[in-house]
Amino acid sequence: MRWVLFVPLLILIALFALSNTQEVELRLWPFDIGWASPLGIAVLLLSAVGFLLGASIAWAAALPARRRARELQNAARLLEAELAGYKAREEQARRDADLGRLPAPAP
Repeated sequence: MRWVLFVPLLILIALFALSNTQEVELRLWPFDIGWASPLGIAVLLLSAVGFLLGASIAWAAALPARRRARELQNAARLLEAELAGYKAREEQARRDADLGRLPAPAP
């Protein structure tokens, strides 16, 4: 399903870069740095930098939620193990009752 969206977008990006070949000079103030590049390539490069910056911010913002989910998953595992232990003790008590044995004293 992702490819249905990705392929047309990729075609549009390629057409944009090929259609805008005029030179543009990019400068970064206050530094005396200049870079001449075709307009399409410059826009795509700056868009990619912006995307990576946004993705990094989103990833960092999700860290607390992922940590909390991991803690809850570990707690669920512990509770499942405890439940399995209780079920095993209950099954053993049923077997003992079927055989007429007295239940063991609680620890």
